[in-house]
Amino acid sequence: MLTKEKKQEIFAEFGGAATNTGSVESQVALISHRINHITGHLKTNRKDFSTTRSLYKLVGQRKKLLKYLSNTDIVRYRALLDKLGLRK
Repeated sequence: MLTKEKKQEIFAEFGGAATNTGSVESQVALISHRINHITGHLKTNRKDFSTTRSLYKLVGQRKKLLKYLSNTDIVRYRALLDKLGLRK
């Protein structure tokens, strides 16, 4: 479950400050956290198709943000991939 404290922790770690919610890094980190949570839910509830659809939407949103970051600043993109442990 994503609590207010967990969100602030993610924003502080990836955005630089707890109030920096708009940076691409913090948005990707938050989406990645939600993707991991939903994936755990779907391992036990395989036929939950509405959650599966929301997972696909989140993956697409994260992909768009990562593509934007790779086009604008490749150094920040590579650092974020290493920090999150995403494979590319």
